[in-house]
Amino acid sequence: MTHEERIIEVVQKSLPAVVSIMVGEELAALEAKGFPFYGQAPLLGESEEDIVERLPKTDDGKIRVGGGSGFIVASDGYILTNKHVVADPDAEYTILTPTEDKYIAKVLARDPINDVAILKIDATDLPTISLGDSNRIVLGQSVVAVGNALGEFRNSVSTGIVSGLSRFVTAMTDMDGHAERLRGLIQTDAAINPGNSGGPLVNLASEVIGINSAVVFGAQNIGFAIPVNKAKKDLADVQKFGRIRKPFLGVRYLLLSPELKKKFSAPADAGALVVAEGGGGAAVAKGSAADKAGLRAGDVITAINGAAISDTTPPEELIEKCAIGDTVSIAFLRKGETMERKAALTERHEVR
Repeated sequence: MTHEERIIEVVQKSLPAVVSIMVGEELAALEAKGFPFYGQAPLLGESEEDIVERLPKTDDGKIRVGGGSGFIVASDGYILTNKHVVADPDAEYTILTPTEDKYIAKVLARDPINDVAILKIDATDLPTISLGDSNRIVLGQSVVAVGNALGEFRNSVSTGIVSGLSRFVTAMTDMDGHAERLRGLIQTDAAINPGNSGGPLVNLASEVIGINSAVVFGAQNIGFAIPVNKAKKDLADVQKFGRIRKPFLGVRYLLLSPELKKKFSAPADAGALVVAEGGGGAAVAKGSAADKAGLRAGDVITAINGAAISDTTPPEELIEKCAIGDTVSIAFLRKGETMERKAALTERHEVR
């Protein structure tokens, strides 16, 4: 089989399971959030009502405020996508399949760490796509990206290679400009456009190895995908427990840089400075594993289970590799003194 024939085969196997996600919201809810046209001078002499009338709408009259892609991973209606595609808890999410069937989706879970979400629609005997092993990815291997490009061009396909591994980027996660640090990403030169978010990145065995997530604007052919192994455990948790289960240490922190070291008079050049958020929130969650281990604001965590904390290995990356109930060793500095404590990790939802 030629390379071209393999690509065509991958597309034919993948497309039936790739869906479009339409995001709709009631006008009243949008007004409460500062809908752009309300309370401002009408544009081009039009009234606000005329402008609203021309906006795209869902079948039940809601204003379409966004969209993305997803893919069906279980025949009874489980769908994987990006968390940022379904970030609005007030919105309605409509799934449009390649056969033009429409379903209202329920958001079952949003991963608190990774840009992954799990949806469910009420359907049976749906076409699915297989999940591969993102730990087996190698530089240079061929990949195919499938999705709803620009929110308009459904079933768009692009090809390329894996051009980088374990990338770290900061990406906007919503239209309000909130940013999230995405880590351990797959870099690809397969074209990923807005609207492709949540669609699959597929290998030549027709297996999903990543969830298309982010692009670099102003660059050519630099896109990023969440490794699918991060989503596989989430999916298994939701199917078994009804929720995503994550181990939880219970500290807020800033990764130290020379500037932050100077600003906070930190006792180390590198590590995670335990500090409360500027907008509120305790540095150490009450009743958490960190609290029971005796950590407190001002401590600098330098290692977890012997692995040094750095810009590329932050605490959450190390904790995520552990299981709920595991006891971890935490090395930290307190007023220049090196200390070490044991902490038994709890489930994230147990501590509010």
